[in-house]
Amino acid sequence: MAADTKSRMIRAAIGLLQRHGLAAMSFTGVLAESGAARGAIYHHFPGGKQQLALEAARRNAEDVRGHLHELPARTPREVVEAFLGNVRPVVQASAEGGGCAIAAVTVDGGAAIADQRSLRTVAAEAFTGWGGELAGKLTDAGMHSSQAADLGTLMIVTLEGAHILCRAAGSIAPFDRAAAALLSGLASSG
Repeated sequence: MAADTKSRMIRAAIGLLQRHGLAAMSFTGVLAESGAARGAIYHHFPGGKQQLALEAARRNAEDVRGHLHELPARTPREVVEAFLGNVRPVVQASAEGGGCAIAAVTVDGGAAIADQRSLRTVAAEAFTGWGGELAGKLTDAGMHSSQAADLGTLMIVTLEGAHILCRAAGSIAPFDRAAAALLSGLASSG
């Protein structure tokens, strides 16, 4: 039961990071969304908001990497198309006011966060891991490893840029344009 409470609090923190960012993520919001009792805060997160943000970012990073691991890898185009199809609903949520929980921890969290560097490190590891997972899929699909690494990074940059542009525009259109360009570039390089 305690693990379930902690897990619910981490999930609530991920959602708050996605919608409001690190500075606005509060224990009050986490408690309201998770249904946890106030006493659970320092029982599960004695390091306070920073510990909660770190654990939420790590969990979100692992979840995303798990989804990327499940992508098919018969051809490079199939990898890219599957990636774009899988992230489209996430980017659609950004167009409606969401965002990336990992990107959120790279922005100043305010006075409640003592060590912003540790959050940026978790984010850097997440983005590198996601790109590496994609590069592995692309390599398995027959692409040269250095080209696969570059394309994997471009795919993550496309996703993260789409979060921002689509949120600003209130539309998925920037993602759709970037996706079309990514696929067009893939076709012309093969």
